[in-house]
Amino acid sequence: MASDELTSRHPSQSRRDALAGPGARRLAVVALVLAALNLRPAVTSLGPVLEEVRDSLAMSGTVAGLLTSIPAACFAVIGSTAPRLARRYGPSGAIAVGASVLTLGLALRPLVASTILFVALSTFALAGIAIANVLLPAVVKQRFPDRVGAMTGLYSMALNAGASSAAAVTVPVSEAFGGDWRLGLGVWAALAAAAVPTWLAVARRRDRAADPGADAPVQKAPAGARITRDPTAWALTAYFGLQASSAYIIIGWLAQMFRDAGLSAGAAGLLFSVTSLLGVPLSFLLSAVAGRLPNQSGIAAVMGVCGMAGYAGLWSAPASAPWLWAVLLGVANCSFPLALTMIGMRGRDGDTVARLSGFVQGFGYLLSIPGPVVVGALYQHSDGWRAPLLFVMVLTLLQIGAGLLAGRDRQIG
Repeated sequence: MASDELTSRHPSQSRRDALAGPGARRLAVVALVLAALNLRPAVTSLGPVLEEVRDSLAMSGTVAGLLTSIPAACFAVIGSTAPRLARRYGPSGAIAVGASVLTLGLALRPLVASTILFVALSTFALAGIAIANVLLPAVVKQRFPDRVGAMTGLYSMALNAGASSAAAVTVPVSEAFGGDWRLGLGVWAALAAAAVPTWLAVARRRDRAADPGADAPVQKAPAGARITRDPTAWALTAYFGLQASSAYIIIGWLAQMFRDAGLSAGAAGLLFSVTSLLGVPLSFLLSAVAGRLPNQSGIAAVMGVCGMAGYAGLWSAPASAPWLWAVLLGVANCSFPLALTMIGMRGRDGDTVARLSGFVQGFGYLLSIPGPVVVGALYQHSDGWRAPLLFVMVLTLLQIGAGLLAGRDRQIG
């Protein structure tokens, strides 16, 4: 059993983790960045070549739509099991398992000629991502208890960089290999494979730094009931789910909003990319600042107001100041690293953070699924974007309320 078990067997466990040595901490930083770079390419690399994939596999529009909803469902279902894997293998060992699963899914997905197998292997790859999604905040809390905000910001920045790079690079890579979408998608398996030995090394390094009894089986009373009864945990869950819903709405519909306002497809795509690229520097800065504050309610409120202003601009005059609306929504999209930072700060120790992260992300991603579907239905059955945008603004108001509660100086566990 890997020895970075999430456990409270000694009150100074997280401190010993943090003091395992500068070499161990540098290795952990590299591992965090590599894991984060791999959290989104499985999703964002598919969109640019989806038309070619559909033509090659004779994939229906319904199945293509299903592919866009699988990530949230998979993150919710599989992510909720991650704390159990962490208790068995340790968080670093569990993330190494997740990276291996991701590598296998990404490597095999382009090789199949069946729609069913393509969807199954996509789901398999996403299961590996779901494990890391939940456990990275726990690793940060365990190994960097004095720098939760900065380290969360670092891997959030890497996450955005990986997502943007996959969206931008997949088509040029495919074209470099004669327009073969299979190579354009398959190349991301190499990036995932690079994370596996790094996380195995992190787990082994922790083995050597641990106390002699670190590998002993842990008898620990379950803490899930305490988390499910905690109002702060539920506020965090609501905040996470609502921000994820808004993010998926932006990913799925923002470019179409700009195109319907009269902008060209190229301009709409460029404006959408702004919302992603802003997240690269802002994720780090925001999390670093939030991690130094005992209360993050004010930051959550400001970001929600930015979202409201961006949506209101799209509602009233989408073509008048499109760059401003895109920037405001890009700022609002940084609610994700803020939510991760709050998860790390609300839990007292690594064990609690792992349980809290599994609870918040499991239920939060489930909560996020209906939002983009409702927006699509309102768009189809109403005259333009005004009704859908009113709906999104209501969600944003609810997100602000949840953020005010989740950001209070409270600890769980």
